[in-house]
Amino acid sequence: MISIIKNIKVYSPEYLGIKDIVLAFGKIEGVYDKLNIPNDFIDINIIDGTGKIAFPGFIDSHVHILGGGGEGGYKTRTPEIQLSQLTRYGVTTVIGCIGTDGVCRDIKSLIAKVKALNEEGMSAYCYTGSYDVPVRTLTGFIKEDIMLVQEIIGVGEIALSDNRSSQPTYEKFVELVAEARVGGMLSSKSGVVNIHIGDGRRRLDYLFRILEMTEIPLSQLFPTHINRNIELFKEGLEYAKRGGVIDLTTSCDLDFMENGELRASDGLKEFLDLGLPISNITFTSDGNGSMPKFNKEKELIGLGVCTVESLYREVKESILKHNIPIEDAIKVITSNVADILKLNNKGRIKTGKDADLVIVDENTLNIETVFANGNKMIENENIVIKGTFEE
Repeated sequence: MISIIKNIKVYSPEYLGIKDIVLAFGKIEGVYDKLNIPNDFIDINIIDGTGKIAFPGFIDSHVHILGGGGEGGYKTRTPEIQLSQLTRYGVTTVIGCIGTDGVCRDIKSLIAKVKALNEEGMSAYCYTGSYDVPVRTLTGFIKEDIMLVQEIIGVGEIALSDNRSSQPTYEKFVELVAEARVGGMLSSKSGVVNIHIGDGRRRLDYLFRILEMTEIPLSQLFPTHINRNIELFKEGLEYAKRGGVIDLTTSCDLDFMENGELRASDGLKEFLDLGLPISNITFTSDGNGSMPKFNKEKELIGLGVCTVESLYREVKESILKHNIPIEDAIKVITSNVADILKLNNKGRIKTGKDADLVIVDENTLNIETVFANGNKMIENENIVIKGTFEE
């Protein structure tokens, strides 16, 4: 099926104006000023884009697609994610990770889930490993996992500065970063190391030491949860000033921001107000991880589940509340992520790229229609394609 979206405002993520977009065979065939289509042309699906905006499909590069949690015992393990829990919120590309529990959730199961999501119509990849160092890989070696397994694009999430981490030495950590880098170079993948930064006092110490003591570029490191507290965020800003990329987590308990946790949208505004380059910041949802809930006395009162819905929510907040230009705000979940992860067919509305699109209402910015690899997953806010076991 060929789809043509006419008269739509296009953010590529740079603003291109009002255009017509042609989708064919899973790709963006072209972006045109104005197409004249004969009435007797072949079977095509024409969509009126008047009053709407087209974004590239969103990339969420930190999602516990097998489920997460478990720190409170087996009953606190969160469930696997389903297809529409991603697509209904505009996510057309997802990167799966394991997290704390690298025993009951392993790389074989993670790859199987990635394959399942790909079969269901979206694009999915994963990191090898979990919180732990040494890294538990599929083949026995980080380099081999990245080079030989198509779905694996890097390592993570490796936990640092956290009571749940394996407390790796700096030497062990830098060794795994170096191995990931070479594996990425030899396979034309990013080989990034996705790093869970906890609220420990060491914060980003190992990352600064890599900058100062090795030849490894900071582009090899992808630290996340940088907005978990103000002190860590300030250190993250310094890291970005020195050329590093920081990732802000969008899932949070909006009723109680624990220990000075900063909303991702607020963090983005502060980042840009300092004149830091928009290319050095991203958002991820931490989707399907467990999220502690606290009362005003900071007492744990329950557990929630981090949601992919928060990813675009924080982008909207950046635009509507903080007046951040749309083409800047949308980069943190599109082109920036594609560049960092070397997903060359993702993140932009451009001829030859994958036909991943999110269409939103121009006034409300609410998501209305989602295409993943040319497949219409969401239409008029309704789920068109469900996962295999979704009701």
